[in-house]
Amino acid sequence: METFLLTFLIFLLAVGGLAIGVLFGRAPLKGSCGGLACAKGISCGACQRGKEAPDD
Repeated sequence: METFLLTFLIFLLAVGGLAIGVLFGRAPLKGSCGGLACAKGISCGACQRGKEAPDD
């Protein structure tokens, strides 16, 4: 039970720290461009990568 409480406290502190950063005007976190969403032939909503025509 102590492990669960310690883990919960660490996650709570991390989320709280991120929230404080946003409250003080810092830009919110956002995902990076890349990964499976930008694989060849699949359009990526975040960038221009993957917009090229697929090899036929």
